[in-house]
Amino acid sequence: MEPVGISPSEYLLRELRRRRTAAGLTQAQLGERVFCSDSQVSAIETGVKPPSLPYLTAVDEALGTGGYFATLWDELVKGDAAPVWLREWIEIEREATALRWYEHAFVPGLLQTEGYASATFRAARVPSSELDQRVAARLERQTVLSRDPAPHLFVVLDEMVVRRACGGPDVMAEQLEHLMACAEQPHIQLHIVPMSSGMYSGLAGAFILADLPDGSRAGYVDNQLAAQIVEQPEGVASLGLSWDAVRGEALPLGQTLDLLKEAAKTWI
Repeated sequence: MEPVGISPSEYLLRELRRRRTAAGLTQAQLGERVFCSDSQVSAIETGVKPPSLPYLTAVDEALGTGGYFATLWDELVKGDAAPVWLREWIEIEREATALRWYEHAFVPGLLQTEGYASATFRAARVPSSELDQRVAARLERQTVLSRDPAPHLFVVLDEMVVRRACGGPDVMAEQLEHLMACAEQPHIQLHIVPMSSGMYSGLAGAFILADLPDGSRAGYVDNQLAAQIVEQPEGVASLGLSWDAVRGEALPLGQTLDLLKEAAKTWI
């Protein structure tokens, strides 16, 4: 991939690190002044966690920067608030010729309805002031599936994704109808691992594999603490084996659609 110019968010993160260092403070020392842990300061400065206006206001007070960071946020950054790692993955997603996506907890973002996306962000305790922006950004990402030529999207879901309530019965009913419609598109393949499979390797966590135009692959994994883009050959190869394992546990398309239809009836 060609490098992308620095974004407003990346400029903000660079300034946070530079101004803290110039003030002679470690991340732990700044954390004490703004009442958060050094790990939280690190997560924000490295782009793992997006900064919030209250945090930036506290940093302005701690560093005596006269509202500099709050102004940057208000005038440049608030519309570009996705974590750095997510922006990098979105670029990969846009270039990909194929995506292989396994989820054991949520419907993949590229296939979420507006109601379901909103419910997932609420569950993640996203502030109400950021909710509409985050939902709109997620729906905007879905336009990658309507480009010409569209990437092939292969999805494997654990059955609990369609059984666990997310946003209430109406939201789930709409989401399952949407999944069935998506599964009928020629460039999307959807398969479900049934609960009858019991324990299997995919329950260790969700991941995505992207095939790129130059023949290379990149992966994405996340957990409660961090998200990571995987580009090293050994890591990508390991995710390839994980994909083969979860795909082997999944039902064929016909049985997957039957399961979705049955599950949809339970939400009506």
